[in-house]
Amino acid sequence: MINLTESAVKHIKRFREDEKMPEGGLRVGVVGGGCSGLSYKLEFQKEPQPNDKIFEQDGVKVFIDPKSYLYVKGLTLDYQGGLNGTGFNFKNPNASKSCGCGTSFSV
Repeated sequence: MINLTESAVKHIKRFREDEKMPEGGLRVGVVGGGCSGLSYKLEFQKEPQPNDKIFEQDGVKVFIDPKSYLYVKGLTLDYQGGLNGTGFNFKNPNASKSCGCGTSFSV
């Protein structure tokens, strides 16, 4: 399961419209790299891939490939804006360590 906060849902819908993909979904992936070894990757796609896990919350679809899902199962995606930075925030119960910027992690 992947959880989206109310703020994340609001911003994903806005960004999806900006990308002219009102029917698409947000792909959440994990790639090698970053100061802690693994990094999150977000992008919009029109359709899921055949083996993707698909979650929907408040009209937002999230696509995750099976390999990435092993690392993000239980993830809460939030969007924060303010003096300490603006952007998506990943609360990953599987991460044993993450970098200061919060976009890279290890398990």
